[in-house]
Amino acid sequence: MAWTTADIPDQTGRVAVVTGANGGLGLETARALAGAGAHVVMAARDQEKAATARDEILAGVPGAALEIQDLDLASLASVRACADQILGAHPAIDLLVANAGVMATPPSTTADGFELQFGVNHLGHFALTAHLAPALLRADAARVVTVTSTGRHYGGALDPDDPHFRERTYDPWRAYGQSKEANVQFALELDRRFRAAGTDARALVAHPGLSNTDLQARSVRSTHGGVSQRFWHRLASLTGMDPDRGVLPQLRAATDPAAAGGSLYTPRFVNWGAPVRRPLMPWSRRPDDGRLLWEVSERETGIAFDVAASAGEA
Repeated sequence: MAWTTADIPDQTGRVAVVTGANGGLGLETARALAGAGAHVVMAARDQEKAATARDEILAGVPGAALEIQDLDLASLASVRACADQILGAHPAIDLLVANAGVMATPPSTTADGFELQFGVNHLGHFALTAHLAPALLRADAARVVTVTSTGRHYGGALDPDDPHFRERTYDPWRAYGQSKEANVQFALELDRRFRAAGTDARALVAHPGLSNTDLQARSVRSTHGGVSQRFWHRLASLTGMDPDRGVLPQLRAATDPAAAGGSLYTPRFVNWGAPVRRPLMPWSRRPDDGRLLWEVSERETGIAFDVAASAGEA
């Protein structure tokens, strides 16, 4: 039988942090985890939208344990401030779902001068995970789930000397693909480092397939209706899975007791279908590429993310 939210084990007593929890797959992730008993930290940039999302969850799950934290992944200062607030309230964190993201945006930079998609989709989550690592490692078998996309297949290799397309011609889909491949490599490298440090924490990766959320619509709005962005928005509107189905791969990666670290969960038929474990492409699994991405991420963010040292703080 297909895996559904009914298969989520009891999450009572567990703390889950979900980025982008104010809409789309993030909202569905928060809803499902809260429904299973978790205390969910809804980390989001748009606080008004987050409050509406919280009220929507409470209407269906009375008494749900929810809190809202302000998080702008396009600002390292905001990421740090959010992490400090979470750490102040929660000495141990059981689950981090790195869900938030942007897609195929026009040339733009974050507050710290990063290319927007690499900055939000990867570097912001890298920084957040680094700050929260001691709390994650205090939990019993914590999980970090990073959400990628089929777009990872057309990003090409990371250029460590030019990750922000300052010297290369900017292409919104290539930049998006680079950021989504970085999501995969980060998850795998994080899992390797969790294991090397002797911890029981695990990192996994998931992609939701083609889901009909606001991601495509925002992409159209941000590019003033580019042809390719309009195509994917239209396709998602006509054939995409509803968010409550598209969210299942990341929920399974986050909660299935049998889900192993370093695993990828996707829809059965690439972009549609029940959530299943799928093999990763060889180029995503190269340890040298994971280490290189880690080095670039530390260099760009200025954060030394030492998993073993974080384990020592736990």
